Amino acid sequence: MSSEFNGKVALVTGGGSGIGREAALLLARRGASVMVVDRDEAGAAEAAAAIAAAGGQAASMCVDVSRADDTRAMVEATVERFGRLDFAVNSAGVGGTRARTADYPQDVWEMTIAVNLTGVWLSMKHEIPAILAGGGGSIVNIASVAGVLGFPHYSAYSASKHAVIGLTRTAALEYARAGIRVNAVCPAFTRTPMVDALTGGSAEHEQKLADALPIGRLGTVAEVAESIAYLCSEGARFTNGHSLVLDGGLSIG
Repeated sequence: MSSEFNGKVALVTGGGSGIGREAALLLARRGASVMVVDRDEAGAAEAAAAIAAAGGQAASMCVDVSRADDTRAMVEATVERFGRLDFAVNSAGVGGTRARTADYPQDVWEMTIAVNLTGVWLSMKHEIPAILAGGGGSIVNIASVAGVLGFPHYSAYSASKHAVIGLTRTAALEYARAGIRVNAVCPAFTRTPMVDALTGGSAEHEQKLADALPIGRLGTVAEVAESIAYLCSEGARFTNGHSLVLDGGLSIG
């Protein structure tokens, strides 16, 4: 365990799997107490148990970030349990479905926007006052390289991630002088359950994704988590409103 974040408290949405889980574990290893929330109650509980087993402090909740009452409750529970809130990592998200824009199902569109965009906004709506009450801190929103590039056949996902970047920049301007930095990370294809669903577990399809990246491989959740931790750290104290692209060079090709 590191002492970098000793005395700090983090809230991680989507913390039951993938990038969110790895971010929760890494922040805990560096000394933060972590509230792990996810719509998958068992996944959130397992991540919190893993933190506790490694000597860290953690709790978990079942949360649907598209519901205002849930996001309010998760922040209230975090402050009640740990006394404050310093860092928020808004990682909860869904991929939607594969269809051209004119054929995209409206119900899937609405669900994707509700989780990926409204869920980030609702989370920040309640996280920001709590972080302000503690004297400031850092918020990291999980966007995507699909938020800086077009992503054919995934219009809802791409639109939601572009919007998360806009929301991040706006909040960064609004709260900078109050002591809150708001940044985003924009990963490309990373080994997560969402990418596993995209490839269907096919090694051939996974290799096609890897071949699309100039670096020649998929990203790892550990690499994304390191960037999240950096954006929370004092080393990033002059970084605000930034969208950190983690794509192995895809967006410069």
